[in-house]
Amino acid sequence: MTISISDHPNVALRDEIRAEALRLGFDACGFASASDAWPNGGWLREFVAEGFHGAMGWMEETLDRRAHPTAMWTDAKTAVVLGVNYGPAHDPLLALEDGSRAAISVYAQGDDYHEVIKKRLKALARWMHGRFGGEVKVFVDTAPLMEKPLAQRAGLGWQGKHTNLVSRQFGSWLFLGSVLTTLDLPADPPERDHCGTCRACLDICPTGAFPAPHRLDARRCISYLTIELSGPIPVEFRQALGNRIYGCDDCLAVCPWNKFASLSAEMAFHARETLKGPSLAELAGLDDPAFRALFSKSPVKRIGRDRFVRNVLYAIGNSGDAALMAAVEPRLTDPSPVVRGAAAWAAWRLAPKRLESLAVASAEVAPAILDEWRAALA
Repeated sequence: MTISISDHPNVALRDEIRAEALRLGFDACGFASASDAWPNGGWLREFVAEGFHGAMGWMEETLDRRAHPTAMWTDAKTAVVLGVNYGPAHDPLLALEDGSRAAISVYAQGDDYHEVIKKRLKALARWMHGRFGGEVKVFVDTAPLMEKPLAQRAGLGWQGKHTNLVSRQFGSWLFLGSVLTTLDLPADPPERDHCGTCRACLDICPTGAFPAPHRLDARRCISYLTIELSGPIPVEFRQALGNRIYGCDDCLAVCPWNKFASLSAEMAFHARETLKGPSLAELAGLDDPAFRALFSKSPVKRIGRDRFVRNVLYAIGNSGDAALMAAVEPRLTDPSPVVRGAAAWAAWRLAPKRLESLAVASAEVAPAILDEWRAALA
């Protein structure tokens, strides 16, 4: 005889955990089996086999651990999946209209969500262990756990055609975290796909990073290019960056389900005034201490000053504002080769004749940077 969810002996326990999660500040809480069959592991292997992960070698290195939740922890029975709304106050696409100012992904305009969510996850896990026993482990993004498929199983939303989680209540704006436990808790009904025939997220992508619905080629994704890639961004994608200097919100922001989203209640995720369309000219002049100070507590700090200024210079090159050459020229002699290369490209885009005169007096010797100059002046 099949036992219904309502007959499960731990229904009351599950409901008490959900109430505590909401009390701690989570906006969504769902439960999924951690031990059921897991077809997503096969999808991930295909993703890596096709090279879609690009330079993210850690995805290949941790492939076996990502293949199934119990590969992370064999004793896990239940995944408690938590979501925190980080809905912005304004349409992120508006930031793309002023080419002299920077567009920073919504999730990175406030405090680092890893730190905010991890504290709450630990608090919930401690409470669970003290209240009900059982062993617990917490995970938030950086661990090799496929949280978006888990979130769909737990009823928080579904993976849209852009591969991100979409919620009927919060649109595309949910940070995720999980608590795995040895407690046997009843699962919530999984969420079904509500995308229908819509393909807005696929069509808006500036670099064509979606070869098909539900498939992402990270090598073409602006978030990957501006955050994960450490060297020069391939020339074929630079103009498509526009003024996006950290991440890209286009496929998230265009989702029709965002009409049901609301402003995040978490003040730590509200955009800092200094990160609401900051000046590209000012950002290009950041040295390492100034970069660290500006992005204290922000996820942006993890890419480091050189990679960040590289992105800023590409954006300046796309601005069409020749006055920004004043911010570019000092970077042509920057200590960082990747910055110097980006500066050469930006100078070529804004003032090719000026770049030609600078090349005559240049003492540049790095082969990769000389290649940038030669390509620009060819």
